[in-house]
Amino acid sequence: MRIHGEVFRGLGNDGPQFVEVHGETMTITKLDPLPAKGKRRTFLSGFTLSATAIALLAGQERLGLVGAASAQTANNDVTILNSTLAAEQQAIAAYQLGADSGLLQKGVKDLAVQFQGHHKAHADALAKAVQKLGGKPVAPLKDYGFAKDKLKSQNDVLAFAASLEKGAVSAYLGAVPIFADRELAKAAASILGDEAMHWAVLRQALGQNPVPDAFVS
Repeated sequence: MRIHGEVFRGLGNDGPQFVEVHGETMTITKLDPLPAKGKRRTFLSGFTLSATAIALLAGQERLGLVGAASAQTANNDVTILNSTLAAEQQAIAAYQLGADSGLLQKGVKDLAVQFQGHHKAHADALAKAVQKLGGKPVAPLKDYGFAKDKLKSQNDVLAFAASLEKGAVSAYLGAVPIFADRELAKAAASILGDEAMHWAVLRQALGQNPVPDAFVS
């Protein structure tokens, strides 16, 4: 990521990013946010980070943790938690769509319901963490605008779910290092591992290499 005055420019996994720095805060904005249809919303889009997060992103964790006000830190963690919570709620809705599609064989449907249960557990834990920090958990949307017309076979449903899980892995990977509370970072890393296993299983079900690379991004 290169520095241009007060703006960091970088290319994320889902498009260009602009990060504006104003004193001790910065705001991440993506130029082409993911549409609702067929893609999972990005967790880290359009929110303000404290000096703590800036230092963490720069690889200066100790400096960041020491330098930020606790109230501001808590507010930023709530924002990140609510962003991840919203994505988990979207995943729950997506797996429900797959389960209700009539396209899945029993064994595959059972697996989809199991994975949905994991996402429900994630969402419950994230909502409780938001409340513990004094925040209000976001409510799920009534309609996520999924491209239902493109789901015509079991493989279509599996590919849709795999794309969501891949996005979840990338998003949690980005969220983990910028939590000010390291216990929250540890919890997010645990969820990341579960999402990665989901992705691998779904890839294998599609006849693809379940672990194509030595690293995830």
